[in-house]
Amino acid sequence: MNADLPSWLAPLAQQLEPWLPALTITGAIMAVASLVALPWFLVRIPENYFTQAYSPHQNRGVIAWLFWLLRNLLALLLLIAGIIMLVLPGQGLLTILIAIMSSTFPGKYRLESAIMRRPGVFRAANWIRAKYHHRPLEHPDAYNKEPTHGR
Repeated sequence: MNADLPSWLAPLAQQLEPWLPALTITGAIMAVASLVALPWFLVRIPENYFTQAYSPHQNRGVIAWLFWLLRNLLALLLLIAGIIMLVLPGQGLLTILIAIMSSTFPGKYRLESAIMRRPGVFRAANWIRAKYHHRPLEHPDAYNKEPTHGR
């Protein structure tokens, strides 16, 4: 690498230089995947997701638990990839957002609601839903009752 890098970053750059083509291709694939996955997640959300109480299935079978485990492992991998892509080529923030949306963890619903309360995000989400002929999401502040999500 011929770029002028700080002395503390030069050894890392030398280590990563052979991997740069693979990392760039992976970043491009993740960018395309995020362009497909984000709308897919947004149109699957029920329009009242942020305003209705939600009760997860408590009596899950073996297949459901296996699916839950695989889903969260994939989300963890996406989260790690997104964090890495913050400093390497790729769509780091979008990948982190996809990881959050596809995972299950305590406080996830509150985080999703906080993100959707941002006017630009809410408008963009409903624009994507309208493009795919889905009804708009109800705003999280539409009702005072705080839904209880257990996933």
